[in-house]
Amino acid sequence: MGTVTAVSRSAQYTFHKPNADVVRLLAGLGVEGDVHLGETVKHRSRMRRDPTQPNLRQVHLIHAELHDELRAAGFVVQPGQLGENVTTAGVDLLGLPAGTLLRLGGEAVVEVTGLRNPCVQLDRFQDGLLEAVLDRDADGALIRKAGIMAVVRTGGEVRPGDSVDVVLPAEPHAPLQPV
Repeated sequence: MGTVTAVSRSAQYTFHKPNADVVRLLAGLGVEGDVHLGETVKHRSRMRRDPTQPNLRQVHLIHAELHDELRAAGFVVQPGQLGENVTTAGVDLLGLPAGTLLRLGGEAVVEVTGLRNPCVQLDRFQDGLLEAVLDRDADGALIRKAGIMAVVRTGGEVRPGDSVDVVLPAEPHAPLQPV
C-alpha cells in the first residue's frame, strides 16, 4: 500500500500542473478541470495524428521517489512540475503490469494503461532532465522513469494523504509499454 503525496491539475496546456487540495476523477474522462479530460486523446501531438483515438492518458501518475532521485542528481523538482496529476509514494509504479487497478482514496479507481513517454519538454524545463528520466537495464533496453498513465474506471475525490491500494490483473502480466 502506498500514499498519495500530491494532486495537481491544469485547465491549460502547460507543462506544470499546480497542486490542489483535492482533485475529482470522472469515470471514463479523467481529472475534472484538467486539459487532458476526455474520452478521446487530448495530447496535442496525438490529436494531430488522430483525434478520434481513445484517451489512454487521462491520469498521469509519478512516484515521489523519482522526485527524490532527481533532486539528488541536482534538479529542482516538486510535485506537479513534470505534468503529473497524482504523485504517490511507496508504490513501484514502473514495475506494475498493464491493467493494474489503483484505488486512490476511498472511491476512485484508475486502470494503468502504460508508461509516459518523456519528451523534450523536460529539457525545456531543466537542461538534462530528459536524460535523467531515461536509463538502460543490464541488457541495454530503455527504461522510461517519467511515470505511468491511467484511465479512470470509478470516479471520486483524491487528496494528499489518501491511500493507494494496488490490485494486480490476472496472470500472465503484460509489462508496461509507452502510451
